[in-house]
Amino acid sequence: MKTITIQTEYITLGQLLKYADIISNGGEAKSYLEANKVFVNNEQDQRRGRKLYPGDKVNITTKYALLIAKAHVD
Repeated sequence: MKTITIQTEYITLGQLLKYADIISNGGEAKSYLEANKVFVNNEQDQRRGRKLYPGDKVNITTKYALLIAKAHVD
């Protein structure tokens, strides 16, 4: 499982796909989500605007497993 560290309170599913280099630009998010099964915390979700918070787990078919983590500020 790959950990994605964010600086903000949350990240959207579409932003996550781009940030994790799964898609090359935000315009591809809709078609990617239509073509692939995406699960957020074991529930299927295809909304590119879905807010993901630290601790959320995202699985994309059998290709990717991502964990959202909050960046530590010293």
